[in-house]
Amino acid sequence: MAGKTLNLTDVLRDYLLAVSLREHECLRRLRAETASHPMAQMQIAPEQGQFLAFLLQAISARRVLELGVFTGYSSLCMALALPPDGRLLACDISDEYTRVARRYWREAGVDDRIDLRLAPALQTLDELIRSGESGTFDFMFIDADKDGYVEYYERGLQLLRAGGIIAVDNVLWSGRVADPADSKPDTVSIRRFNEHLHDDTRVHLSLLPLADGLTLALKL
Repeated sequence: MAGKTLNLTDVLRDYLLAVSLREHECLRRLRAETASHPMAQMQIAPEQGQFLAFLLQAISARRVLELGVFTGYSSLCMALALPPDGRLLACDISDEYTRVARRYWREAGVDDRIDLRLAPALQTLDELIRSGESGTFDFMFIDADKDGYVEYYERGLQLLRAGGIIAVDNVLWSGRVADPADSKPDTVSIRRFNEHLHDDTRVHLSLLPLADGLTLALKL
């Protein structure tokens, strides 16, 4: 096999899901409901959600930050992976989208593990820093507005403990980041973010071609 990432056909991805995906019933129903939403492309892939849950379990995470909730699939994946005393602080600005999320969190019995903050994410992160919570979180998932990625990441590094992980979605942007002719604002923002992390000696770094590209940064 060539020394590069395997290109997944639809058939091969279906096989991947068939032999690896262990999806909670509430997750399955939430994914089905969101599929008909006009902004359905904002939901992460199920295999990506399972991978986030795997990471949380691998590092015994108890305190998690999420930036960008949408209808709550990623939140639910992570909350289900937390121990009963674990907590997920979820940031979003849409009451409309997160009403769906709250309904499924309740159905899955994990709504007591999730603290939803409906406010600009930077405002929430800065409040956490001011209140002395730097170095107290284990994991952070960023899947929000792309022009804020660098600032979200920098705040996240302050809030994470050493050995904590920041996971960042959409870093390959359907391949558009590799097209020099694409100068759209979101594409430029993601390129800037990727370049920012490449030279950051404060973290160990890995960019995975999972879903739309997932960067993992482990704080040293």
